[in-house]
Amino acid sequence: MRTVEVLFVIMILLTSFTIATQFAVLPSASEAFGTELGDLAQSTLETLDAKGVLSATVFDEVTEDSWASLQKALSASLPVNVVYNFTVYDLTEDSGIVTYQLSNTVSDSSFGTDSASASVMVTSPDVTFSQDPEKVGERSGQNITLYILNCSDANGWWITGFTGQSLASEFYDMLSVYFETTVLINSTSQLADLLQGTLSEGDIQNAVVVNTFGEAVPIPDDYCLGGSHQSEGISGGSYAKYFHTLGSVTRQYNWTWVSIVGYPCYYVTNKNNADISGYDNGYGVYGMRQVGPAGVNAFLQGMDSSGYTYNNAGPAAGVGVVEFTAAGLEHCNYYGLYPSPYQTASRALATSIQSTYHLNRHGLIFEIKDNRVAGATFRHQSGSGALTAIGLTRIPDVRIAALGLLMYYQPTIYRSEFGASGTSRLVTLQLGQQGGN
Repeated sequence: MRTVEVLFVIMILLTSFTIATQFAVLPSASEAFGTELGDLAQSTLETLDAKGVLSATVFDEVTEDSWASLQKALSASLPVNVVYNFTVYDLTEDSGIVTYQLSNTVSDSSFGTDSASASVMVTSPDVTFSQDPEKVGERSGQNITLYILNCSDANGWWITGFTGQSLASEFYDMLSVYFETTVLINSTSQLADLLQGTLSEGDIQNAVVVNTFGEAVPIPDDYCLGGSHQSEGISGGSYAKYFHTLGSVTRQYNWTWVSIVGYPCYYVTNKNNADISGYDNGYGVYGMRQVGPAGVNAFLQGMDSSGYTYNNAGPAAGVGVVEFTAAGLEHCNYYGLYPSPYQTASRALATSIQSTYHLNRHGLIFEIKDNRVAGATFRHQSGSGALTAIGLTRIPDVRIAALGLLMYYQPTIYRSEFGASGTSRLVTLQLGQQGGN
């Protein structure tokens, strides 16, 4: 009996196996191999294009050695059991209708129906491009001057690894293309001329003034103890009054004052002035005197056209890591500036300054965190005067301050292409797998 039972089990298993094999759908060779031919074709084309192989070949005569080099590159890029068909098409346009005409094709084997393809557009290496930025103020008919503080008789702080002068050079290279006129302020005496409206270089009205000295701001002798404008620079032993003057001048001339990193207006600096040169900031950097949080408060009082009142309650604090807003990322791509989208903010200004000093916020670079703003431009509601404040920790990245300005003014980039007609060709790569159906 057991022998009969075993025979029945064997017959049932053989019958089941036969039925299963009749209806089973086996994968194609390419599926069994695990190669996604379409993805492989696309990545191969993109790699060859990034290396300049495509543009150097598809616009050459078919007899040129570059075509042989291309075939070698294709063979080296593909698995040994994958065959290809590489085709190039010329593009022509007539009355808005684009047509494709075969230019050349190369192949290493024929293959069956099991294949996939990808394509890219390739531009001739003879085509040149230009990017011409709109000048800030051009749309409104203004000739806005960019002033960059480069004072040789001043020291910087919170700009570890840099000097104010080296940062001034970087800002000049990065931003001068966006302004009709760029002027370096090379001494504190030249800064005095700017503040008093007697500087002959550039147009003082509606200007942008970039302080490259971090938390320290150069101060001319005129505004120091014993100077001709002492009452506008010092009061009650504090140089916070100087920042009230800066804020008032910013409003008077409709400036955009740019603080590139750290706590705005925290120190005054003048290496040669007798009342300042002997003082250090507490960390061994001489030629500066600490003002503290009263500096930015006084600046905003001046921009708000309020009387000067000493207020040392700090509006800035650390909030840790902050990240770019969507608008910040978009403008990075538009202007070709790519700082890290994550930064550490140790001096972010409280949002409450907007209501206290009648400010509107523009060009928000980083997401607001704990009701604090790590990077933006605050413009007075009167329409006159603005402060761009980047409240990050040292070391400064000049691209972020540049981004803040460009987000505020938003100059257009005009891109142009120059070259002969027929400067683009369509390249397709069809891949098949030997052993396929």
